[in-house]
Amino acid sequence: MPNEADPATAGVPQTLNDVPGWFWPIDQQLFSWLLARQTRLGVTGDLLELGSYLGRSAILIGEHRQDGERFTVCDLFDSEAPDGENAAEMHMSYRKSLTRAAFERNYLAFHPELPTIVQAPTSVLADGRIPAGSCRFVHIDASHLYEHVAGDIRTAQRALAGDGLVVLDDFRSPHTPGVAAAAWEAVFTLGLRPVAVTPEKLYGTWGDPEPLQRELKELGGDVEECYLDVDVVAGHELVRLSGRGVAKLMTPEDLAPPRTERPADRSAARKLVLDLMPPLATRVIRMRRQQARQRRAEAGGAGRAGAEGREGAQVA
Repeated sequence: MPNEADPATAGVPQTLNDVPGWFWPIDQQLFSWLLARQTRLGVTGDLLELGSYLGRSAILIGEHRQDGERFTVCDLFDSEAPDGENAAEMHMSYRKSLTRAAFERNYLAFHPELPTIVQAPTSVLADGRIPAGSCRFVHIDASHLYEHVAGDIRTAQRALAGDGLVVLDDFRSPHTPGVAAAAWEAVFTLGLRPVAVTPEKLYGTWGDPEPLQRELKELGGDVEECYLDVDVVAGHELVRLSGRGVAKLMTPEDLAPPRTERPADRSAARKLVLDLMPPLATRVIRMRRQQARQRRAEAGGAGRAGAEGREGAQVA
Protein backbone atom coordinates (compact mmCIF):
# COMPACT_ATOMS: atom_id res chain seq x y z
CA MET A 1 0.00 0.00 0.00
CA PRO A 2 1.45 3.42 -0.87
CA ASN A 3 2.67 5.44 2.09
CA GLU A 4 0.52 8.25 3.45
CA ALA A 5 3.44 10.69 3.36
CA ASP A 6 4.24 12.59 0.18
CA PRO A 7 6.50 10.14 -1.73
CA ALA A 8 8.47 13.01 -3.23
CA THR A 9 9.62 14.19 0.23
CA ALA A 10 9.50 10.97 2.27
CA GLY A 11 12.57 9.75 4.10
CA VAL A 12 14.96 7.00 3.08
CA PRO A 13 13.12 3.64 3.07
CA GLN A 14 14.27 0.90 5.43
CA THR A 15 12.36 -2.00 3.85
CA LEU A 16 10.92 -2.65 0.42
CA ASN A 17 7.39 -1.99 1.61
CA ASP A 18 8.42 1.49 2.78
CA VAL A 19 8.66 2.39 -0.91
CA PRO A 20 5.30 3.63 -2.26
CA GLY A 21 3.80 1.57 -5.03
CA TRP A 22 1.38 -1.14 -6.08
CA PHE A 23 3.70 -4.16 -6.18
CA TRP A 24 1.96 -6.66 -3.97
CA PRO A 25 3.51 -9.52 -1.94
CA ILE A 26 2.27 -12.31 -4.21
CA ASP A 27 4.14 -10.75 -7.15
CA GLN A 28 7.16 -9.86 -5.03
CA GLN A 29 7.45 -13.54 -4.15
CA LEU A 30 6.93 -14.73 -7.71
CA PHE A 31 9.45 -12.24 -9.14
CA SER A 32 12.01 -13.42 -6.58
CA TRP A 33 11.36 -17.09 -7.31
CA LEU A 34 11.52 -16.65 -11.10
CA LEU A 35 14.67 -14.53 -11.08
CA ALA A 36 16.41 -16.84 -8.60
CA ARG A 37 15.40 -19.82 -10.74
CA GLN A 38 17.05 -18.25 -13.79
CA THR A 39 20.24 -17.75 -11.81
CA ARG A 40 20.14 -21.31 -10.49
CA LEU A 41 19.82 -22.64 -14.04
CA GLY A 42 22.69 -20.49 -15.32
CA VAL A 43 20.44 -18.23 -17.41
CA THR A 44 22.09 -14.86 -18.05
CA GLY A 45 20.91 -11.72 -19.79
CA ASP A 46 19.99 -8.12 -19.16
CA LEU A 47 17.01 -6.89 -17.15
CA LEU A 48 14.52 -4.29 -18.34
CA GLU A 49 11.66 -2.44 -16.66
CA LEU A 50 9.25 -0.22 -18.59
CA GLY A 51 7.57 2.03 -16.05
CA SER A 52 9.13 2.13 -12.58
CA TYR A 53 7.15 4.66 -10.52
CA LEU A 54 9.18 5.09 -7.31
CA GLY A 55 11.21 1.91 -7.56
CA ARG A 56 9.55 -0.80 -5.50
CA SER A 57 9.73 -3.46 -8.23
CA ALA A 58 13.01 -2.10 -9.63
CA ILE A 59 14.69 -2.53 -6.24
CA LEU A 60 13.72 -6.20 -6.18
CA ILE A 61 14.72 -6.83 -9.80
CA GLY A 62 18.06 -5.11 -9.25
CA GLU A 63 18.83 -7.46 -6.37
CA HIS A 64 19.01 -10.28 -8.93
CA ARG A 65 21.30 -8.56 -11.42
CA GLN A 66 24.35 -10.73 -11.96
CA ASP A 67 27.87 -9.54 -12.76
CA GLY A 68 28.11 -8.41 -16.36
CA GLU A 69 24.37 -7.86 -16.75
CA ARG A 70 22.77 -4.47 -17.37
CA PHE A 71 19.56 -3.34 -15.73
CA THR A 72 17.67 -0.60 -17.60
CA VAL A 73 14.60 1.25 -16.38
CA CYS A 74 12.55 3.54 -18.61
CA ASP A 75 10.04 6.02 -17.22
CA LEU A 76 8.87 9.56 -17.86
CA PHE A 77 9.31 10.39 -14.16
CA ASP A 78 8.71 14.15 -13.95
CA SER A 79 9.00 14.79 -17.70
CA GLU A 80 5.98 15.81 -19.74
CA ALA A 81 4.04 13.10 -21.55
CA PRO A 82 4.24 13.25 -25.35
CA ASP A 83 0.48 13.08 -26.00
CA GLY A 84 -2.72 14.32 -24.42
CA GLU A 85 -4.13 10.94 -23.35
CA ASN A 86 -0.93 9.92 -21.62
CA ALA A 87 -0.64 13.34 -19.98
CA ALA A 88 -4.18 12.99 -18.63
CA GLU A 89 -3.41 9.52 -17.27
CA MET A 90 -0.28 10.76 -15.49
CA HIS A 91 -2.00 13.84 -14.09
CA MET A 92 -4.76 11.68 -12.61
CA SER A 93 -2.49 9.12 -10.98
CA TYR A 94 1.17 10.11 -10.69
CA ARG A 95 2.07 13.71 -11.42
CA LYS A 96 2.45 14.97 -7.84
CA SER A 97 4.51 12.05 -6.58
CA LEU A 98 6.52 10.70 -9.52
CA THR A 99 9.99 12.24 -9.62
CA ARG A 100 13.31 10.84 -10.73
CA ALA A 101 14.96 12.13 -7.56
CA ALA A 102 12.56 10.09 -5.41
CA PHE A 103 13.19 6.98 -7.50
CA GLU A 104 16.96 7.39 -7.22
CA ARG A 105 16.81 7.97 -3.46
CA ASN A 106 14.74 4.84 -2.95
CA TYR A 107 16.88 2.66 -5.20
CA LEU A 108 20.15 3.79 -3.63
CA ALA A 109 18.82 2.88 -0.19
CA PHE A 110 19.21 -0.77 -1.25
CA HIS A 111 21.89 -0.76 -3.95
CA PRO A 112 25.32 0.90 -4.28
CA GLU A 113 24.64 2.22 -7.79
CA LEU A 114 21.72 3.13 -10.00
CA PRO A 115 20.52 1.13 -12.98
CA THR A 116 20.73 2.62 -16.45
CA ILE A 117 17.90 5.18 -16.50
CA VAL A 118 16.11 6.26 -19.67
CA GLN A 119 13.91 9.23 -18.76
CA ALA A 120 11.56 9.23 -21.73
CA PRO A 121 8.41 7.59 -23.07
CA THR A 122 8.87 3.84 -23.38
CA SER A 123 8.32 4.17 -27.13
CA VAL A 124 11.91 5.43 -27.48
CA LEU A 125 13.15 1.90 -26.76
CA ALA A 126 11.90 0.87 -30.20
CA ASP A 127 15.00 2.58 -31.64
CA GLY A 128 17.14 -0.48 -30.93
CA ARG A 129 19.07 0.84 -27.92
CA ILE A 130 18.14 -2.43 -26.19
CA PRO A 131 19.93 -5.08 -28.30
CA ALA A 132 17.70 -7.78 -29.75
CA GLY A 133 17.71 -10.98 -27.71
CA SER A 134 19.75 -9.43 -24.89
CA CYS A 135 17.27 -9.69 -22.00
CA ARG A 136 16.15 -12.53 -19.75
CA PHE A 137 13.45 -10.61 -17.85
CA VAL A 138 11.23 -7.66 -18.84
CA HIS A 139 8.63 -6.01 -16.60
CA ILE A 140 6.02 -3.82 -18.32
CA ASP A 141 4.25 -1.41 -15.96
CA ALA A 142 4.09 1.89 -17.81
CA SER A 143 1.11 3.44 -19.61
CA HIS A 144 -2.23 1.61 -19.44
CA LEU A 145 -3.33 2.84 -22.86
CA TYR A 146 -3.76 0.07 -25.42
CA GLU A 147 -1.54 1.62 -28.10
CA HIS A 148 1.30 2.17 -25.66
CA VAL A 149 1.07 -1.28 -24.06
CA ALA A 150 0.99 -2.96 -27.48
CA GLY A 151 4.18 -1.10 -28.39
CA ASP A 152 5.82 -2.06 -25.10
CA ILE A 153 5.01 -5.72 -25.73
CA ARG A 154 6.66 -5.55 -29.15
CA THR A 155 9.70 -3.94 -27.53
CA ALA A 156 9.84 -6.80 -25.02
CA GLN A 157 9.51 -9.40 -27.77
CA ARG A 158 12.53 -7.97 -29.59
CA ALA A 159 14.57 -7.58 -26.41
CA LEU A 160 13.99 -11.02 -24.91
CA ALA A 161 16.12 -14.08 -25.52
CA GLY A 162 14.32 -17.29 -26.50
CA ASP A 163 13.23 -18.42 -23.03
CA GLY A 164 13.13 -14.96 -21.47
CA LEU A 165 10.17 -13.84 -19.37
CA VAL A 166 7.87 -10.85 -19.76
CA VAL A 167 5.54 -9.65 -17.01
CA LEU A 168 2.53 -7.43 -17.78
CA ASP A 169 1.07 -5.43 -14.91
CA ASP A 170 -2.60 -4.51 -14.45
CA PHE A 171 -3.86 -6.84 -17.14
CA ARG A 172 -6.84 -7.86 -14.95
CA SER A 173 -7.63 -4.51 -13.34
CA PRO A 174 -11.11 -3.14 -14.14
CA HIS A 175 -9.77 0.35 -14.85
CA THR A 176 -7.15 -0.80 -17.41
CA PRO A 177 -8.96 -2.57 -20.28
CA GLY A 178 -6.26 -1.42 -22.70
CA VAL A 179 -3.70 -3.61 -20.95
CA ALA A 180 -5.95 -6.67 -21.15
CA ALA A 181 -6.61 -6.05 -24.84
CA ALA A 182 -2.91 -5.72 -25.66
CA ALA A 183 -1.95 -8.74 -23.54
CA TRP A 184 -4.41 -11.18 -25.10
CA GLU A 185 -3.74 -9.76 -28.55
CA ALA A 186 -0.09 -10.70 -28.03
CA VAL A 187 -1.14 -14.23 -27.07
CA PHE A 188 -3.38 -14.69 -30.10
CA THR A 189 -1.34 -12.88 -32.77
CA LEU A 190 2.28 -12.50 -31.60
CA GLY A 191 2.91 -15.98 -30.20
CA LEU A 192 3.19 -14.98 -26.53
CA ARG A 193 2.80 -18.10 -24.35
CA PRO A 194 1.16 -17.49 -20.96
CA VAL A 195 3.00 -19.04 -18.02
CA ALA A 196 1.07 -17.84 -14.99
CA VAL A 197 -1.30 -15.17 -13.78
CA THR A 198 -1.82 -13.48 -10.42
CA PRO A 199 -4.60 -11.03 -9.54
CA GLU A 200 -2.54 -8.20 -11.09
CA LYS A 201 0.00 -9.59 -13.54
CA LEU A 202 0.40 -11.94 -16.49
CA TYR A 203 3.70 -13.83 -16.80
CA GLY A 204 4.61 -15.05 -20.27
CA THR A 205 7.36 -16.18 -22.62
CA TRP A 206 8.00 -16.59 -26.32
CA GLY A 207 9.82 -19.80 -25.45
CA ASP A 208 8.54 -23.06 -23.98
CA PRO A 209 6.43 -22.43 -20.85
CA GLU A 210 6.04 -26.10 -19.89
CA PRO A 211 9.20 -26.63 -17.74
CA LEU A 212 8.48 -23.51 -15.72
CA GLN A 213 4.80 -24.35 -15.33
CA ARG A 214 5.71 -27.85 -14.17
CA GLU A 215 7.93 -26.45 -11.43
CA LEU A 216 5.26 -23.98 -10.36
CA LYS A 217 2.68 -26.74 -10.11
CA GLU A 218 5.10 -28.84 -8.04
CA LEU A 219 5.26 -26.00 -5.52
CA GLY A 220 1.58 -26.49 -4.79
CA GLY A 221 0.91 -28.41 -1.62
CA ASP A 222 -1.08 -28.35 1.56
CA VAL A 223 -0.64 -24.63 2.17
CA GLU A 224 -3.43 -22.77 3.94
CA GLU A 225 -4.99 -19.88 1.98
CA CYS A 226 -3.04 -20.75 -1.16
CA TYR A 227 -4.87 -21.33 -4.40
CA LEU A 228 -3.03 -22.77 -7.37
CA ASP A 229 -5.19 -23.71 -10.34
CA VAL A 230 -4.54 -24.56 -13.97
CA ASP A 231 -6.71 -22.97 -16.66
CA VAL A 232 -6.74 -23.56 -20.41
CA VAL A 233 -7.58 -20.55 -22.57
CA ALA A 234 -7.89 -21.15 -26.32
CA GLY A 235 -5.47 -24.04 -26.02
CA HIS A 236 -2.99 -22.13 -23.82
CA GLU A 237 -2.40 -23.59 -20.36
CA LEU A 238 -1.63 -21.15 -17.56
CA VAL A 239 -1.09 -21.46 -13.83
CA ARG A 240 -3.33 -19.19 -11.77
CA LEU A 241 -1.97 -18.18 -8.36
CA SER A 242 -3.92 -16.37 -5.67
CA GLY A 243 -4.32 -16.15 -1.92
CA ARG A 244 -2.25 -14.93 0.99
CA GLY A 245 -0.68 -18.35 1.42
CA VAL A 246 1.12 -18.24 -1.92
CA ALA A 247 4.10 -16.59 -0.26
CA LYS A 248 4.65 -19.73 1.82
CA LEU A 249 5.33 -21.73 -1.33
CA MET A 250 8.66 -19.98 -1.74
CA THR A 251 11.57 -21.20 0.40
CA PRO A 252 14.27 -18.99 1.97
CA GLU A 253 16.84 -20.53 -0.38
CA ASP A 254 14.80 -19.44 -3.40
CA LEU A 255 14.63 -15.87 -2.13
CA ALA A 256 18.28 -15.32 -1.23
CA PRO A 257 20.20 -12.78 -3.34
CA PRO A 258 21.91 -14.54 -6.24
CA ARG A 259 25.25 -12.80 -5.88
CA THR A 260 27.72 -12.18 -3.06
CA GLU A 261 27.11 -8.87 -1.33
CA ARG A 262 29.91 -6.41 -0.82
CA PRO A 263 30.39 -5.65 2.91
CA ALA A 264 29.08 -2.12 2.54
CA ASP A 265 25.90 -3.42 0.88
CA ARG A 266 25.21 -6.28 3.26
CA SER A 267 22.92 -4.51 5.73
CA ALA A 268 20.51 -3.14 3.12
CA ALA A 269 20.52 -6.39 1.17
CA ARG A 270 19.77 -8.40 4.33
CA LYS A 271 16.85 -6.08 5.10
CA LEU A 272 15.51 -6.55 1.58
CA VAL A 273 15.79 -10.35 1.68
CA LEU A 274 14.10 -10.64 5.09
CA ASP A 275 11.39 -8.26 3.94
CA LEU A 276 10.66 -10.47 0.92
CA MET A 277 10.62 -13.78 2.74
CA PRO A 278 7.32 -15.37 3.72
CA PRO A 279 6.37 -14.63 7.34
CA LEU A 280 6.87 -18.27 8.35
CA ALA A 281 10.38 -18.38 6.89
CA THR A 282 11.28 -15.08 8.56
CA ARG A 283 10.12 -16.38 11.94
CA VAL A 284 12.18 -19.55 11.50
CA ILE A 285 15.32 -17.56 10.68
CA ARG A 286 14.85 -15.23 13.65
CA MET A 287 14.15 -18.19 15.95
CA ARG A 288 17.35 -19.93 14.80
CA ARG A 289 19.37 -16.75 15.33
CA GLN A 290 17.93 -16.42 18.84
CA GLN A 291 18.76 -20.06 19.58
CA ALA A 292 22.32 -19.56 18.30
CA ARG A 293 22.77 -16.49 20.54
CA GLN A 294 21.42 -18.46 23.50
CA ARG A 295 23.84 -21.35 22.84
CA ARG A 296 26.77 -18.91 22.65
CA ALA A 297 25.67 -17.28 25.89
CA GLU A 298 25.35 -20.65 27.63
CA ALA A 299 28.75 -21.76 26.33
CA GLY A 300 30.32 -18.54 27.54
CA GLY A 301 28.66 -18.88 30.93
CA ALA A 302 29.85 -22.46 31.32
CA GLY A 303 33.40 -21.42 30.51
CA ARG A 304 33.36 -18.68 33.10
CA ALA A 305 31.88 -21.01 35.67
CA GLY A 306 34.64 -23.55 35.11
CA ALA A 307 37.31 -20.92 35.46
CA GLU A 308 35.87 -19.74 38.74
CA GLY A 309 35.51 -23.27 40.06
CA ARG A 310 31.74 -23.15 40.38
CA GLU A 311 29.64 -26.10 39.26
CA GLY A 312 26.12 -26.11 37.86
CA ALA A 313 26.17 -22.48 36.77
CA GLN A 314 23.55 -21.68 34.17
CA VAL A 315 23.06 -18.66 32.00
CA ALA A 316 19.48 -17.66 31.31
